[in-house]
Amino acid sequence: MKIGTPNSPTATRVMLLGAGELGKEVIIALQRYGVEVIAVDRYEGAPGHQVAHRAHAVDMTDAGALKALIAREQPHYIVPEIEAIATDALAEIEASGAATVIPTARAVQLTMNREGIRRLAAEELGLPTSKYAFASSADEIRKAIEGNKGTGYPCFVKPVMSSSGKGQSLLKGPDDVDKAWDYAEAAGRVKGARVIVEGFIDFEFEITLLTVRSKGPSGLVETSFCDPIGHVQQSGDYVESWQPQPMSPTALARARDIAKAVTDSLGGLGIFGVELFVKGDQVWFSEVSPRPHDTGLVTLVTQHQSEFELHARALLGLPTDTAMASPGASAVIYGGMEEQGIAFEGLDEALRVPETEVRLFGKPESFARRRMGVAVARGETVAEARARAKEAASLVRPVKG
Repeated sequence: MKIGTPNSPTATRVMLLGAGELGKEVIIALQRYGVEVIAVDRYEGAPGHQVAHRAHAVDMTDAGALKALIAREQPHYIVPEIEAIATDALAEIEASGAATVIPTARAVQLTMNREGIRRLAAEELGLPTSKYAFASSADEIRKAIEGNKGTGYPCFVKPVMSSSGKGQSLLKGPDDVDKAWDYAEAAGRVKGARVIVEGFIDFEFEITLLTVRSKGPSGLVETSFCDPIGHVQQSGDYVESWQPQPMSPTALARARDIAKAVTDSLGGLGIFGVELFVKGDQVWFSEVSPRPHDTGLVTLVTQHQSEFELHARALLGLPTDTAMASPGASAVIYGGMEEQGIAFEGLDEALRVPETEVRLFGKPESFARRRMGVAVARGETVAEARARAKEAASLVRPVKG
């Protein structure tokens, strides 16, 4: 393979669709190899905008605007990083041969809609999942829960297109149905879209199994796995993660088999964040993201090659190494307020915590529960690393600018 010089006729150009904190790290990884990067997001000044060669603010659900921008920039690779994208436009571009969509346009279409990926996993691949149904109204949610083959209570309702817990509800009884439907309608990526109703699984823990599809020495695609990542979620959004998550050899083997089946079907190159529920030796498929995963921020300190480095290498056709270097953990730093251009105090105190690093994302607007940064820490054990990451995160204090 050959990589050119940025801002020259020989440049290798990569366009990221979505330039949040995960995209920002991918951009940094790509630029280390001399790649010319174009960052696209829905608002000006996104984290990835601040480190890319060029930046654009575009409504990426507008197929016409997205195709016009791609035609103007002529990237060699298009890397989606969020769900709110006109995926049919990406399929057209891929079919024309104008650019390579990472991992593939089909993978992006399926995974950005919970209905598509759940039907693939459960109905086509026969993988174990929670009991589920799809609904387009509050009445249909009731039928999905209360019918003869319904999920029953408790259960979860999620928009088929959403991320980071937006629009998700836990339903404990019939009185929760209307509220869940209204919240899904208000918070989903697409108005008027369907929801998935998921039955409750009595699992012990949830993992993210980062799965990498990259070219081996023979030029053929090979699959490799990072050590499993455990995490804590609140309202569907991750607040803490660690690596490795202990699990039985049987469960780990099953998790890898499930992840490989899903990612083989999706195809292409890059990293996938496969989410799985685990209880003893039992494993259930939950979701998959065809890109770096937020819980994988921990790999900035645990692995020789972080998930961002792995994604950059894989999409460029370079060798990858998923080996872990040290146990570690991450803890989220929230904005804590509704404010533009906030500042942070206590960074010096946080960085005095042994073997700890902090990433402040540079988001221009803060919300009370918006992820504005993360503390990551190493340790001799996962427990030590988790304690260090949480301590460091607690010492970083958002304040009005």
